[in-house]
Amino acid sequence: MWTSDSPRALKAICLVPLWLLLLLDCGLVGGEVPPHYWETPYSQPYFDNSSRREVTATVGQAALLHCRVRNLGDRAVSWIRKRDLHILTVGILTYTNDQRFQSLHSEGSDEWTLRISSPQPRDSGTYECQVSTEPKISQGFRLNVVVSRAKILGNAELFIKSGSDINLTCLAMQSPVPPSFIYWYKGKRVMNYSQRGGINVITERSTRTSKLLIAKATPADSGNYTCSPSSSDSASVVVHVINGEHPAAMQHGNSSASSLRPLPATSVPFVLATRISMTVAAVAWNCNFNGNWNGNWNWRPDGSWHWNLHWNWSNMATSLLGLWSWS
Repeated sequence: MWTSDSPRALKAICLVPLWLLLLLDCGLVGGEVPPHYWETPYSQPYFDNSSRREVTATVGQAALLHCRVRNLGDRAVSWIRKRDLHILTVGILTYTNDQRFQSLHSEGSDEWTLRISSPQPRDSGTYECQVSTEPKISQGFRLNVVVSRAKILGNAELFIKSGSDINLTCLAMQSPVPPSFIYWYKGKRVMNYSQRGGINVITERSTRTSKLLIAKATPADSGNYTCSPSSSDSASVVVHVINGEHPAAMQHGNSSASSLRPLPATSVPFVLATRISMTVAAVAWNCNFNGNWNGNWNWRPDGSWHWNLHWNWSNMATSLLGLWSWS
């Protein structure tokens, strides 16, 4: 029995064969796909260039290289070490004996990450993310592995007057990311949570700095202080808290003041200088007072008179030898 909707239903039934004919003509029914379908530009894999292409990591901290591939389809993603063209991973499988290298990938994700655990400076270089298209396409990533070190400003040994404040500043050098923490130690004891009053630790992660302040230090505060950031080698300083004034030369590491001290009377330079001075004085004395002069008049054939003056050198030599042997 026909109703008011019957003409509309009849029209839809009549259109079904027409749609089937169109689908069959395009090859989209029956499991057949036109050969040119996968060759269109929009179906080829391509790299998402939003990934960081240069990564800096510290020794001992895992390094991650993120490669994003769109439209991957059934292609495989490999990681290649450029310097020796060594295949590190294919898909999620590792193809090297160095198990520090690992490929990370989540099902349905466009991201293929190369993870290098405990990287060393020798791991620095270029790594390629490669897709098995024909021809192959690849994208390079630069990895820099640096050694991050802590540095305490000032001398490696400090002398502080008792009652003064100890003020130490530590920097985390060459750290690509701010350290999650910076601990201060005195010996093996953590100072950040010390129960002693007057101790304050101020850490600024953004500037990678930390300050240790100890008010009104006493000799008991003497010791080895160490700054240890979470991702850097530690640094140490030896602090001496002394009573009374400390010699300026030791405080500032300057030994020039010692050169102004008088020489001991028994030192070799003192004895030598004294002998030279006495010798010069003896020569002057002998020349003026102790010289033996012998003179006489002689008649010359030309009819003139000549006065001969003789110096007694034996007396002078005896005087000089006697002075030089003085001790």
